[in-house]
Parts: sequence; C-alpha cells; structure tokens
Amino acid sequence: MGLGIRDYLHEKAEESRHNETISYLMIVIGSIFLVGGVLETVLKVEEPSWFLFIPFQFSTDLYSLLGLSFAIIGLTFFFLGMGLSIHYGMGRSWHMSELRKVQQIEEKRLKKHR
Repeated sequence: MGLGIRDYLHEKAEESRHNETISYLMIVIGSIFLVGGVLETVLKVEEPSWFLFIPFQFSTDLYSLLGLSFAIIGLTFFFLGMGLSIHYGMGRSWHMSELRKVQQIEEKRLKKHR
C-alpha cells in the first residue's frame, strides 16, 4: 500500500481539480452566452414575449432565433458546468480523504519499524 497508491491518488486528485477548473469555465461561457442572447433579443426584437427571464419571439427574424438559441445554449452550459463542478469537487475531496488515510497508515508503519 505504498508509493503506488499514493501516486495514483495524487494523480486522480489532480485530474479532478483540472476537470473542476474546466467546469468553472463552462459556467463562465454559459453566462456569457446567456447574457448575449438576452441582450440580443431585447435590443433587436420590438415586443418579445418572456418566459421567466428569457425573452423570445417566434418569427422569421433571424435575430429572435439567434438570441433564443444563445440563451438556451447559455443556460445549458451554465447548469451543466454547475453540476460537473459539484461532481468533480466531491470526487477530489474523496481522493484527498483516501490519500490522508494512506498517509496515516504509512506513518503508523514507519513508527512501528523504529
């Protein structure tokens, strides 16, 4: 239960930290798309309908379709990033707790041999 497990757990914790950073970037990208879609729809469409806080208008105007698409893509990225950041954060905390357990076992083993 020596160096191999410790290296593996370090590697997995680092991978989870990297994935968590990527998911935070997904949240930022989702926010940008959402704000861009809402602003485009509000500025280009004369009388938009509102669903919660998302303006939309079904017409042949490309701006209304583009704004709605950006808002939907933004919401998707935002919530997907939130879920993934929670998932990877929990995974990283599990790897770190297992790493602490391995460290305690190794310390006990070293004290026993002294």
